[in-house]
Parts: sequence; C-alpha cells; structure tokens
Amino acid sequence: MVALKSVYISGREVLPLVEGGKGIAVSNGQSSGAWAAAGGVGTFSAVNADSYDEQGNVIPVVYKGKTRRERHDELIENAIKGGITQARRAHETSNGNGRVHMNVLWEMGAVEPILHGVLSQTKGIVNGVTCGAGMPFKLAEICVSYGVHYYPIVSSGRAFNILWKRAYNRFADFLGGVVYEDPWLAGGHNGLSNSEDPLKPEAPLQRVMLLRKVMRECGLSESIPIIMAGGVWWLNEWEEWLDNPDVGAICFQYGTRPLLTQESPISDAWKRKLVTLKEGDIFLNRFSPTGFYSSAVDNDFMRGLDGRSKRQVAYSVTPIGDHIAPFPVGARGRLVYLTPHDKEMVEVWVAQGYTEAMRTPDTTLIFVTPNEANEILKDQIDCMGCLSACLFSNWAQNEEGTTGKKGDPRSFCIQKTLQAISHGDDVNNQLMFSGHQAYRFGTDPFYRDGFVPTVKQLVERIQTGY
Repeated sequence: MVALKSVYISGREVLPLVEGGKGIAVSNGQSSGAWAAAGGVGTFSAVNADSYDEQGNVIPVVYKGKTRRERHDELIENAIKGGITQARRAHETSNGNGRVHMNVLWEMGAVEPILHGVLSQTKGIVNGVTCGAGMPFKLAEICVSYGVHYYPIVSSGRAFNILWKRAYNRFADFLGGVVYEDPWLAGGHNGLSNSEDPLKPEAPLQRVMLLRKVMRECGLSESIPIIMAGGVWWLNEWEEWLDNPDVGAICFQYGTRPLLTQESPISDAWKRKLVTLKEGDIFLNRFSPTGFYSSAVDNDFMRGLDGRSKRQVAYSVTPIGDHIAPFPVGARGRLVYLTPHDKEMVEVWVAQGYTEAMRTPDTTLIFVTPNEANEILKDQIDCMGCLSACLFSNWAQNEEGTTGKKGDPRSFCIQKTLQAISHGDDVNNQLMFSGHQAYRFGTDPFYRDGFVPTVKQLVERIQTGY
C-alpha cells in the first residue's frame, strides 16, 4: 500500500488521484462521476460532449447549416447542451463524494462562450475546470466569475510563469492546482515547445521540481498541488515524489487507465484493442490540424497520413533552378514544374493509383487516390469550426472565418474521426489518442484473463501501489 496523503482540491479533501479528461464523449459524466464517487477527482470532457434523448440514447450530431459560420453556431449550442448534460450526470453519479471537474481545450472552437454557457447552468455541480492545449490566459477570469476553481495544464515551469504574470496573479485565490502534463508521455495533444526534441524525453521529476520553484517564486501556497499527468501507471514507481519537499503537494492524474473500466463509454472493440498494444505502438506525430504534437496509436489511420506526407514533392509554377520537368495538375492540366528526380517518383506513385495531386500551403504536392481526394475535399467543405484555427480546413474563429492560408490536405478533420471512434467500433481507420503507457494493459496482471474493473476497483487497486 502506498502512503497517499489527501489533498484539498476545489474546496474538499480528496484522494490525490485525478481522472484525466479525454475529449468527445470519452470522459463523460458516467466515468467521471464514478471516479468522484470513489473519493478522487473525476473529470468529464466538455469538448463536444454527448446529449441524450428521452430513452437515454446518444443524440447523433447532424449539422444543418449551409455555411461554416452557421454550423459553428450549431456546434456551440450542442456543446453547451452536452456539457450541462454530462455535468449533471457526473454530479448524480458521484453521490456527493470527491470532486467533479470539467475539461476544455483552449484551442477548441468557441471555448469562451462554451465555458460561460456550461458554468452558468451548473453552479454547485462543476467544482473546477482544467484547460490546456494552448495558453489559456482568460481561464482564471471566466472561472472566478462563477466561483469555480481553475487548473491550467502546462508542460513546463516557464509556461506557468507566463500565465501567472500575464493573467493569473489577479486570481490567485481560485487557483486550485497546476497540472503538469508530460509532453513525451501524455496522450492526446502535447505541449512540446520548439526547443524540445520529441525524440529525447526529459525526466519529469526535474521539470516538476522546477515548476514548484516557479510557483514558490510567484508566492503561491505550498498546499496548492501539482497534478502529475502522463506516464503514471503503478504508484510504487513514483514513491520518490511522495513527501518530497522539492515537489510539494502532489496528485497523480490517470488518463489512459480509466479507458479500460466498466464505466468507460468507449466501445468493446476499443477496449479489446488496448490489451493488444505493444511498447512502441503509441508515437508522437504532428499530423493534427491544431499544429500541436499529439500521441496516438499506430494504426491504418495514422499510416495513411504518414503515406500522404511521404508522397510529397516541392513544385514551382514556373521553370526555375532544378524545377524544369513539367507536370500537369488538376482537371485542367495546369502545368507545374518538378525536379527530374521528383517527377520520376511521381510517375511511380501515379502508376500505383495515387493519381490525384493536391496542393499544400508549403508549395508542395501530395499524391492520393481519387477516393481519398474526394473525401479530403468533402471534409474541408463540411467544416464546422471545431477549432479556433484549423490547418486542415483553413477555418479560423475570426471575422473572416479563415486563416488566410490554403487548407492542408496532409492533415485531417479531427472532429469527424474522434466522433467516429467514440461512437463506433472502427479502431483501425480512425484516430485513437493514447498515452504512451497503454501497452502495459497487456502485461499488468490486474487485467489478466480479460478482467475489466469498475472504476471503484481501479481506484482501490491504484492505492495499493499497482
């Protein structure tokens, strides 16, 4: 048994065990409420959360608007409704135990009106808000206006220092904790900076101690916990963090392990896939339309994106330098110019069936099949503005409704694929976010013979150190 000390979070003493929020219907009111009922902090996602009909069935999201702006307004309405639904469900399931938090992404579309919309209708139900994927400068101001604690997600002490000096120093009383999300080990989108090497992970202990040092320099109370997220599996592997004066008050966040519970809403196919993963099956990539690195399972979906980028050549609209080999593009056969070597590669790809050349914002061409080209174009046209700015569709949450750049066919519609995997059985042709420790499901004796625990059983198991 690991000697865990309770921590004071969002107005109550709880176990220092936090469920990580996972977007689009993966962390819902059922799973987060069960985690809170077990005495920890449950976190539901308000990123396009589900709503239900009178029979309790998920209401499919169908956009009727003819323009991106109209569909964006529908997205906001649906997101607020879904967030309120999941908050109430989590509150009821918690039986008044633990704490219930809500998770949002700062770079998701319309995060501010969605926060206002959900928090204004969930007073006393949502106890805290966690937020990452960007620099959420306005998070504190919004949360404090509703009397709710806020928990920024950062990947370095430097990032927190910027947030504190620019915004949070005016709202210190409602800073409930700081989530340190390891940029090399956490699932979903990761906060790797341009100065950090995705292939050279740094040990989290030194980075967390630096974060605590920054928090002390900001004059923050020692009782404000740091929440370690990413790479946490057995707590006996983290004992040097407990009662460590350089770390201070500490909690541990679990995003991956709650996936394989009875309360987890993901499909049985997804759960079966988790126990087959091997070390190395989860990898960092930069295909996301957010522009951030992200961690996902290596499946047919990811290999398809990798293939697109590898079938890529630079082009010029006029002959210049080595770009002297003409090549016709599009239905009108407009000529662009490639290097002779690249043209030879292109002819091989075309012979393999990758006959459609698509322009990228970087003056390159990628080569895909006709079906892939049609799907990419349709997904770009059907955009509903789920991000504040999307590399794939060129949507931006501004007056123009565009980034001003060409949509990037090397990326994908993240809303479409995450809705598909969270509401269906296809785990090979959709994006499957995952923390890098997911391969341990197959080797951890707790899951032997296909055992799937309840959340209560999982929390009890975690407290033993395993």
